[in-house]
Amino acid sequence: MRTAFESVLKCKNLMHLDKASRAGLTTPVRRVSFILREHFSMMAFTGAVDALVTANLMSSTPVFEVLVVGGESNLVVSDLGIAISTDCSLAELNEKQQDIVVVCGGFRVRLESEPLLRTRLRHADAAGAVLGGLWNGAYFLAEAGLLDGHECAFHPDGRAMMSELFPRVNVTSHSHVLDRKRISCAGANSSLGMMLEVVRHSAGQELLDAVEEILGCDKMRETVDISVVSIDLDPTLPRTIKLALELMHSNIEDPIDIGEIARYARISRRHLERLFLRYVKASPPRYYMELRLTHARQLLQHTNKSLTEIAVASGFTTLPHFSRCFREKFDVAPGQFRLRTHFRV
Repeated sequence: MRTAFESVLKCKNLMHLDKASRAGLTTPVRRVSFILREHFSMMAFTGAVDALVTANLMSSTPVFEVLVVGGESNLVVSDLGIAISTDCSLAELNEKQQDIVVVCGGFRVRLESEPLLRTRLRHADAAGAVLGGLWNGAYFLAEAGLLDGHECAFHPDGRAMMSELFPRVNVTSHSHVLDRKRISCAGANSSLGMMLEVVRHSAGQELLDAVEEILGCDKMRETVDISVVSIDLDPTLPRTIKLALELMHSNIEDPIDIGEIARYARISRRHLERLFLRYVKASPPRYYMELRLTHARQLLQHTNKSLTEIAVASGFTTLPHFSRCFREKFDVAPGQFRLRTHFRV
């Protein structure tokens, strides 16, 4: 009988679990349009899109449908001089069918009124769409009168201009803002954070955790990996549980008894169990098993080691035991899992 992941390691493996395990993550598809202005910030645009595409990979069914909108031609030149192919022109956009419409600005984007863009944004707003701006893209929302009474994140170099031209817009110093049906970010680095918030509001915390596990691993100077991003970057994590997690991570091939781990951390086994249930959502033995199977999954994907070698490297004394445990978690035999993945070297 299959037993799903219980611990926080589920977000590390979510893409590889069967659809039944991800059934609760299904949500109606949200149509998201990115309107590219000439010389738009490539980094801001790709960061925002990356969050949505990764969310689709983690979910059992697509969560977002992305549409790239350009000007008169089917190509728009970014700030890097790289031309991006679009799905349709602004004139062809059916804005009333979009759930989210985001204007993509950039350092060299000309901030001037454009009647067609203003009309499209107003129609989208009337239809109930969320409106957004990347870098200085929020200017076009403000120019259309659609940011009055809303908070707005804007590139620092243009905040004085925004406050002068649009006094009813609350220009903030935040890197990104979600205010009712308005989203905005101040620059290239904050677009990912803004769109991750959109993922959370659209599909929930569990899917967001899975996306951040893929995209948020390098937020700090050093990339640690004792568990998952949410644990590794948690400054409130007790030293005792960090020691226990580090010990488990360092002893996957030759698992250590839980009692010994508790003694190393200088706490009782009962207290260790309470900490694990609080911080990693599973008992120490359950988490340790899920950690070893996560390690095995990574080796199956990224190496050509034999199944026996992977079983041993993951702390299993026999291949049948390893295969049974792997199937219980991933609903597929290790060999079949390797055949269906695309990461083999």
